[in-house]
Parts: sequence; structure tokens; C-alpha cells
Amino acid sequence: MKKEEVKICIIRVGGTNCDRETKRSFKDLGVKAEVKHFNRLVEKNSLQEFDGLVIPGGFSFGDYVRAGAILAKSLTARLRRELELFIDEGKPILGICNGFQVLVEAGLLPGFNGISDYPEAALATNIPIGYRCMWVYLRHENSGRCIFTRNIPQGDVLRIPVAHAEGRFIFPRGEESRFLERLLENDQLVFRYCLNDGGPAEGAFPENPNGSFYDIAGICDPSGTIFGLMPHPERAFYGWQLPDWTRMRRLSKFADGRAIFSSMVEYITRKL
Repeated sequence: MKKEEVKICIIRVGGTNCDRETKRSFKDLGVKAEVKHFNRLVEKNSLQEFDGLVIPGGFSFGDYVRAGAILAKSLTARLRRELELFIDEGKPILGICNGFQVLVEAGLLPGFNGISDYPEAALATNIPIGYRCMWVYLRHENSGRCIFTRNIPQGDVLRIPVAHAEGRFIFPRGEESRFLERLLENDQLVFRYCLNDGGPAEGAFPENPNGSFYDIAGICDPSGTIFGLMPHPERAFYGWQLPDWTRMRRLSKFADGRAIFSSMVEYITRKL
């Protein structure tokens, strides 16, 4: 598929934000991106028109019940068959921040055995409690399964901001060790919060901004085509978005988040 033929759908509902920044990131890479309200997507049954799907950040439906829960149930109730076909065709799905919460609530992540009828993990209230808006360091842990990070060498350290109040990744109590083992065996672990030199955060604040189990910041499903992360790559796409860009001797045109979008586009153009 030619790059100019690629079409990305960015879902929007009440409370969504960063959808325009996400669209701009894809357009900068030379592909088409459309912000589509969820209701229009359902009414027109148009998901299959797109080659990739993004659920952006924000506070969908006000994060009532739990962060991402209402949109997740809406997806599985009103678009389940279309989603299943989308996934079966190998089309990629990216969930950013609230989008990650949606994918977990919808049973798409970690997705050990496909789409689960109930969440297999959760993104709980931050510890320390509070909304966290800050730049963090991430260590890339994936060995190549995740199609969104294939342009990032394993072990590389990225700097990308977070902005959330419910980002603490946890597994069910008593299942932590077993589920983590499955995550590692399947090469589903993608990003962990870390020190600026790549050393482990070991759960310590502020390097781990929310108390996530095993410092988990992002995971993929067993196929590598569904990926969720709490940090916002669209807010770290250009060099001028870096918090200290005015102090840099040489300003880079792009920042670390771009690699996630470019990897997704590269996969689509080669695979589909």
C-alpha cells in the first residue's frame, strides 16, 4: 500500500482530547487521518474503510464509573464484530492514555487469549494520588513483536510526557507473578518507566509517576498489533515540544514520540 493511500481513524467522543495533535502527527508522516465521532462510526458502519485505529487521550464520557469504562463497553457492545474483523485482518490499534484504559477495559489488552469478556488488568488511581502531568523516561523492553516500536532499538530510553490520574497498571491480586510471566514470555511488555540512564525505577516516585506494577507503562497484545501506553507520543512528536528545548545547543526536528507513529505507518504500508 502506498503511504498516501493509508487512512487512520481517530475516535472521538465527549471528553476526548489530543485528537487533533494525533491527527497532525499522522499527516506529518504523509498519511490520511480522520477524527471520527464514535456515533458516526457506528451509524455508517465505516470502520473497515480505515487501515488503522487510534483511541486518543482525554477523559471519555467524563471517566465516570472508571477511566475508559463507558467507551470500552460501547465499543464491545456496538462494534464488536467490526473490531474482531479489523483485528483478524491485522490492522493496528493504538490506545494512548485514556485509549490504553479503554483497551484494557474492553478486554483487548493484554488479550492473552484474544478479546476477553472481562478486564484482565486495570489502570487504577495513581499512587501518590493525584493528577500527574510531567515528562518521564521510558525504557523500550520489546524484542520485536510490537509493530509500533520496531523502529526503536531494544533498551533505548525515550522521553515522553504523561498526563493522567488513573495510570497505575495492575494485574488481579494473587495473579501478578503468573500474568507477568505470560506477558514476558509472549514479548508483550513494551515500555517500563525508568531513570534517565535506563536504570529501573523500581516503583519509586517520580520516575514511576503512578505506582505501576513492574514499572509498566505500555503493553501490546500477543499479535503485536494492539498497543496501549499511558504516555502521550503525540505530545513528543516535534523537538520544539520538549520542555527544555530553549536550553538545547542544537534543536532536533523531531522528538521520541514520532517513532511510534512512524512504525505504525511503516507496518501498514508493508503489510496491508
